[in-house]
Amino acid sequence: MRTALVIGAGLIGTSAALTLAGRGVTVHLADHDPDRARTAAALGAGSDEPPPGRVDLAIIAVPPAHTATALAEAMRTGTARGYLDVASVKGGPRRELEALGIDLSAYIGTHPMAGKESSGPLAATADLFEGRPWVLTPTPGTDTEVLNLALELVALCRAVPVVMDADAHDRAVALVSHTPQLISSMVAARLEAADETVVRLCGQGIRDVTRIAASDPRMWVEILSANPGPVADALAGVAADLGETVESLRALQSADDAKRRGGAAGIEDVLRRGNAGRVRVPGKHGEAPAAYETVAVLISDQPGELARIFADAGRAGVNIEDVRIDHSTGQQAGLVQLMVGPEAATAVSAALSERGWSIRR
Repeated sequence: MRTALVIGAGLIGTSAALTLAGRGVTVHLADHDPDRARTAAALGAGSDEPPPGRVDLAIIAVPPAHTATALAEAMRTGTARGYLDVASVKGGPRRELEALGIDLSAYIGTHPMAGKESSGPLAATADLFEGRPWVLTPTPGTDTEVLNLALELVALCRAVPVVMDADAHDRAVALVSHTPQLISSMVAARLEAADETVVRLCGQGIRDVTRIAASDPRMWVEILSANPGPVADALAGVAADLGETVESLRALQSADDAKRRGGAAGIEDVLRRGNAGRVRVPGKHGEAPAAYETVAVLISDQPGELARIFADAGRAGVNIEDVRIDHSTGQQAGLVQLMVGPEAATAVSAALSERGWSIRR
């Protein structure tokens, strides 16, 4: 691939353009808002000038509601040798193109499973897709050349290609992406009218659950409008669990021992099923989840403190597998939770203690 046109200079489009430009591909940028294309170009993602001729690959990075229209326009004008979109739903745009009578041999639907709560070109990064799954949904009629162009894009972005049927993809993202977004938003919505004294008690748990609730509502309305059925099905399952959990909690209030035992059993069941589902979530580098020990270190909110912890752990020969920070409310301090292999927990705790860090058990 030598040339590419990215139509849609948002987070995904600009991130892909930054990656391609950094790999030596000549990238042209287009957006319905010329300022966004100019911003992406200023970031080094390519040129906001139209391509002088046919490009190798056109990447359509517009909201799902406009994906088919943008693809059809680009394909009818012969903009590129191959065309793909990066919309978060796949079945709908393909069926819209079929209804428009577009020859789909030069097209492949794709979806990089990467993103942020923020949007727009200024949120883009060249490493957004590294190590992330990138779904490809070819049909029997997809040209081999187009499939190879898509695979080359995925390789240049250092993502991991995953081939799926379009409708199976839509059911999958309903469960692992779209439903979590709505549940996160619903939990966060409980805080809107909560008393300030309640909000001040927020800890890492509520921060984890509500992190993606900061996403752009307009963007998510467009995404959910393109995949409402599978999301509704997934939420119906959650609603059934929620109803049973409410009944179990009410039973725990009963004066009847049998009802209380039944309520406890119901709560334990949903928690155990949650455990079983959680261990299926891929761990580091997409491998099976590993069991880590957590070493909690008290840290002050000063420049360079995190770097000192990492450096001190490195001197002890310990690899930090993951890290979380639990900020203290009303104090310029917090707990840094270092996730390390079980065999390294004692060593890193001792090493950090020797260097003056306060370890919390």
